[in-house]
Amino acid sequence: MTYHTRKLLLSVAISIGLSGSAYAAEKIKFRYLTSQGGLSAHELAAELGYFDGTGITIENVGYATGGPASLIALASGDVEIGSAATSAVLNSIVGGNDFVAAYPSNGINDQVQSIFYVLEDSPIREIKDIADKSIAVNTLGAHLDYTIREALHSVGLPSDAANQIVVPGPQLEQVLRSGQVDVSAFGYWQTTFEGVAKQNGGLRAIFDDTDVLGDIAGGFVVLRRDFIADHPEAAKVFVEQSQRALDYAREHPEETKALFAKALAERGENPEIAKFFRGYGVRPGGQAVDRDLQFWIDVLVREGKLKEGQLAAKDILYTADAASN
Repeated sequence: MTYHTRKLLLSVAISIGLSGSAYAAEKIKFRYLTSQGGLSAHELAAELGYFDGTGITIENVGYATGGPASLIALASGDVEIGSAATSAVLNSIVGGNDFVAAYPSNGINDQVQSIFYVLEDSPIREIKDIADKSIAVNTLGAHLDYTIREALHSVGLPSDAANQIVVPGPQLEQVLRSGQVDVSAFGYWQTTFEGVAKQNGGLRAIFDDTDVLGDIAGGFVVLRRDFIADHPEAAKVFVEQSQRALDYAREHPEETKALFAKALAERGENPEIAKFFRGYGVRPGGQAVDRDLQFWIDVLVREGKLKEGQLAAKDILYTADAASN
């Protein structure tokens, strides 16, 4: 049976509520940490009922302060799902964790990107001006951290020339307006917070991550390789239905915002910010390409954290066929 045939049969089984198929033979709970102001594709898939009848349930066990914290929880076995920027995922793998990049959690493109804002009267106008300035980011060692490093490198400055300060997403606007930082970086996964800040006025964008990185996956949902080996069918269904939810979000943006608002309300967060959600920015089918990982592998080689040829994208990208073997 081909991969596409299996995927079609699974979709049919879910749509008519079958529970006795091979896809529902194993009951598996996937625990995860959620992100403030965010909604992952697997959370959306659950809201849409895509896991109904599959034996899969997902359980939110708290909030992650950032991608690295999510990966630590994954490595320790506290959760089955991790989610982090590609650079953080690769650093974790280099550090000895046997993780697999299951599907792109988000992408950056002309519609969805991380944006670096200053106050309108700030003297900061371009990338070279951020040297020696303070920049608010949600966490260190992840996407915004490495985007800043790459931005500085692109204009011939030391990659550590800016001072990065960790600030939770909901406070990014506040610390910028109060003058506690010179720049606030709103990640591609924080378009809800960025939308509110932009609506309030008085801010100016100086650059975004597509200016530095181009169109690329921003991060990945990550599974442990041993978990995939122990539960290949569950892993396959989880990935396929999460990718299906990514397609749904692109094709039904308003319906997705409504589900996003519902999920935020249930978590005790402000549902109004869901209207600023701009999508996940991933390719059709929720697929990754080698460059999504290879770009950052090459950066780690340049920084001396990896040897040339030590790691390749194909070594860590999830494939359905690999999960079946």
